[in-house]
Amino acid sequence: MFNIKKTLTIAAGVAGALAFGGAHASADTTDYVVQSGDTLNKISAKYNVSVDKIAAQNNISNVNWIVTGQHLSFATDDTTSTQAASTTTAAADTSSTTQAASTTSSTDNTASTSTQTASTTTAATSSTTTSSSSSSETAALNALIARESSGNVNATNGQYYGLGQLSEQARSIYGGNTADYNDQLNATKAYIAARYGTAVNALAHSNSTGWY
Repeated sequence: MFNIKKTLTIAAGVAGALAFGGAHASADTTDYVVQSGDTLNKISAKYNVSVDKIAAQNNISNVNWIVTGQHLSFATDDTTSTQAASTTTAAADTSSTTQAASTTSSTDNTASTSTQTASTTTAATSSTTTSSSSSSETAALNALIARESSGNVNATNGQYYGLGQLSEQARSIYGGNTADYNDQLNATKAYIAARYGTAVNALAHSNSTGWY
């Protein structure tokens, strides 16, 4: 006898399977690990996804630059997902020796980035050293001026005059005969540079002898 209930149950099962298949064919996300020699163009052709789409979904500003081992995530259809799964499985089966060789064989862009990073670090260190040296010079110069004249451009002691208490002979060579602060400061710096090289050296001499 024809069973209407059984027929309806089978039909519902088929419909459910078709619905499941349709959902499975919808867009999915692939997580791809960049291999040595890969480019976005190769990956785009392999997974049938545009280069711009991959770049946009991975915040890549330069489409000509990707790094071995970099993870890329992008939306694909069901067929693409299957290919990506196959690629991931193949990568997992690769021996540790092969992975080490791939890591050693880095791209020119990776080497360039490392060089740029090293250069940036060196420049930052140099800048910090220069800044520290400049601060020491300023502190030493201020200490000498405070000791010699207390910062008074009109301070005199016999033939010695001004911020740095330069002698008449020194002022005839380096200037500083006016009451202008900058004129006296530049004259003092010139005298220190010629006689001691640096204000730090001049202050050390002054600490040792009481004069500079």
